[in-house]
Amino acid sequence: MTDTVENVELPYDEGDSKQEKLDSLREQLETIEAQNEEMRDKLLDANAENNKYQQKLERLTHENKKLKQSPLFVATVQELTDEGVVIKQHGNNQEALTDVTDELREDLAPDDRVAVNNSLSVVKQLDDETDVRARVMEVEQKPDVGYEDIGGIDAQMEEVRETVELPLESPEMFDDVGIDAPSGVLLHGPPGTGKTMLAKAVANQTDATFIRMAGSELVHKFIGEGAKLVRDLFELARQYQPAVIFIDEIDAIAAKRTDSKTSGDAEVQRTMMQLLSEMDGFEERGDISIIAATNRFDMLDRAILRPGRFDRLIEVPKPDAEGRELIFEIHTRDMNVADEVDFAELADIATTASGAEIKAVCTEAGMFAIRDDRTEVRTEDFEQAWEKIDHEDDAEDGEVSKTFA
Repeated sequence: MTDTVENVELPYDEGDSKQEKLDSLREQLETIEAQNEEMRDKLLDANAENNKYQQKLERLTHENKKLKQSPLFVATVQELTDEGVVIKQHGNNQEALTDVTDELREDLAPDDRVAVNNSLSVVKQLDDETDVRARVMEVEQKPDVGYEDIGGIDAQMEEVRETVELPLESPEMFDDVGIDAPSGVLLHGPPGTGKTMLAKAVANQTDATFIRMAGSELVHKFIGEGAKLVRDLFELARQYQPAVIFIDEIDAIAAKRTDSKTSGDAEVQRTMMQLLSEMDGFEERGDISIIAATNRFDMLDRAILRPGRFDRLIEVPKPDAEGRELIFEIHTRDMNVADEVDFAELADIATTASGAEIKAVCTEAGMFAIRDDRTEVRTEDFEQAWEKIDHEDDAEDGEVSKTFA
């Protein structure tokens, strides 16, 4: 039963004055308004929560509907005829003549991948099949290494730029002379001499698509996987040419062929033969340059060293005294070095150092300064750092000698 005025409990007594009654009513009104505002906020929160669950319900309903649908099968277009499209289903290799809409037919060509339903009707066209491992090898963000960050190998740097950058930037120069641009460059030399840094500088300098991989990444357990990845890498480069492919540690897949009958060696050789075919086979490579690097030049198969695959074989040796001095200057540009430090003197001390070892010396010298609670790096810090690095190298060489003794 609805309360009447007589049933409502008043917030004041009958004996109160008019002002007291008015104040009590105002106080009760404020309380009711506050409660009303609170209920309005709760209603808004409830509506927002309801919308969230409604969206989740719609998403789950859509996913449930998709899961109940019949799967599509992958097939390859073999031929386009007046009667329809001849397809070959993947897996069972069965061919079938099927229907396709006029709109979809205009975009189809032989060897295209398509999706078909249970009745083998073409539903949609699929993208080209390229191994996802090949796509992730594309360098999207340029390295922060420039030619100015490399010292001691100016002649080698110039040869790399002539071989890789010049054909991309000025191809008409080669046309005017009437020669083909060099097809590739192989960098070889001791570890730490700047071979990989040269490739990074090329990636930084050129606007071409840059694809990098290590030779060890092409070695796989199952038969045919390595060769397929090589094909996909070059196919990716053709799609986005002009392109540069950098293969580090190429000796992992391009070692001299032997009479070994093991399945592992046979698979590596199959991968190498696919690489040889892609580099200089029956089909044109396209506007693709190749840079490779190795510190085991003596292990490489002669087939990969011939002109047409690598037109430039560039040795990257350890730097001379002038080169070492320049490398010290490069790696100390951002360091707080004392005025008394003489880089020429340091270069004479570190006579056998490679570029990577000089970088390690600079870092270690900074650590000596930090240990002494100093912000300035001194000559003795560099000398102690070189003694430490050189001693570690000697110890490592001794362990290797024992291993092969």
